[in-house]
Amino acid sequence: MRGFAATRLGVVLIALGAAMPAWAQARTLDFAQAVALALHRNPDLLSVQAQIAQARAGVAQARGARLPRLTAGLGAVRTNDALNAFGLKLGQRGATFGDFGAGQFNPANPNVLSVAPDGLNHPAPVNDFGSRLEAQLPLYTGGKLAGYMRQANAMLRAAQAGDQAARQQIIDHVLQAYDGVHTARAYRKVAAQALQAAQSQLTMVDNLYRQGVVLKSDLLAARVNLENVQVQQSQAADMEQQAMDGLHVVLGLPIDEPIELGPAVKVSMPQGTPAQWDDLALHDNPQLRALAEQVAAAGGQVEVARSDLYPQVGAMARFETHDPHLGFGAHSYTIGAQLTWNVFDGGVTRQAIDQAAAARDALRLKLQSARSQLLMQVHDAARRARLAADQVAGRALAVQQAEEAARIVAKRYADGVGTLLELQGAQAMLDKARADLVQARSAVTLQRAALRVALGRLDAGSAQAR
Repeated sequence: MRGFAATRLGVVLIALGAAMPAWAQARTLDFAQAVALALHRNPDLLSVQAQIAQARAGVAQARGARLPRLTAGLGAVRTNDALNAFGLKLGQRGATFGDFGAGQFNPANPNVLSVAPDGLNHPAPVNDFGSRLEAQLPLYTGGKLAGYMRQANAMLRAAQAGDQAARQQIIDHVLQAYDGVHTARAYRKVAAQALQAAQSQLTMVDNLYRQGVVLKSDLLAARVNLENVQVQQSQAADMEQQAMDGLHVVLGLPIDEPIELGPAVKVSMPQGTPAQWDDLALHDNPQLRALAEQVAAAGGQVEVARSDLYPQVGAMARFETHDPHLGFGAHSYTIGAQLTWNVFDGGVTRQAIDQAAAARDALRLKLQSARSQLLMQVHDAARRARLAADQVAGRALAVQQAEEAARIVAKRYADGVGTLLELQGAQAMLDKARADLVQARSAVTLQRAALRVALGRLDAGSAQAR
């Protein structure tokens, strides 16, 4: 019976596990997987993709404007308007002398030239079924089509650079959140070590108190210290949970979806010298390239505005049919070319050129400022990255020294030579040294990532497991 009950319980548990949603089972994500997930879900990136699609459509539109435009039309009309009725008959090749009033012409009448022909002035209703096929081709536009093409291509390149910039920003945000969780866990480990030390201190003080070596005030102080460290332990746990919640937001996951993280990561310094980094940033930073392409697009707009100063030449070919019945009875064609030139418009074109040129110049100045700021960002990130790397070595040495100092002070206190204040102070210095080391290691990762973002060189492969 017991075996049967256990088997049935196992079946129930398996059924419950199958009924649980997939997200209820924690998935493991390393840094590369977290980046891929964020890039797939991020709405800002989807918005940039829509901008790229819009820019591609603009390029296709500008390219299509250079090709012939072919239009077709079908129409039906019935009219007794004198002018239109006669014109429709001509188009149908059906006009006769009778339409001119030949039947009312009497040479014997001295006023025959004053007679108004009824057939011409008051025609019977005319039906017409017409079709038209017309092609128009721009031959010379004063640079307008070339300006549109330049503008559209530049906007496409700007959108593509913006996509790269958005991707790097997302990777940087994922890195910050991912490293934030591991950093919080490292702080929690420091807090756990502090808790273990506080418990050991309380045990030691309690034994010494029972032996009559120390006063009761030391025992009370040790208990208070333990309670304070327990509070710090809770704060470290809250910090880890906040960091995990932040990672969920960056990845676009529900807050309550359980996930397990892969190993902590470190970011390598980019190759090259600081001077090479400057050139690399000016050439490859996607935000700077996007702004440069916006300047090029503004230059294309200047060309478009300036084209109205020059003549516009186009060619046209048209094929038409007219039939009093449903059909394509009478055929005609027309071919020709036309030149138009805006000789005077009250300065409207000139003002449009000046307006477009001013917008282009404003973007040029913005680009110049962005270049200077980018170089400053590169230098600052490089300095901070080097400083953080130097601090890691110093912080690690400080931890070793603090551990040795805490050991010596603890021994002195156990021998009745030192004071509890010295013991707790040494432990506090050790806790601080450990926390500083955690912070320094995180700073190395984040500052190197900031440098790579400035250089346009941050991707999922930039971070490797520690």
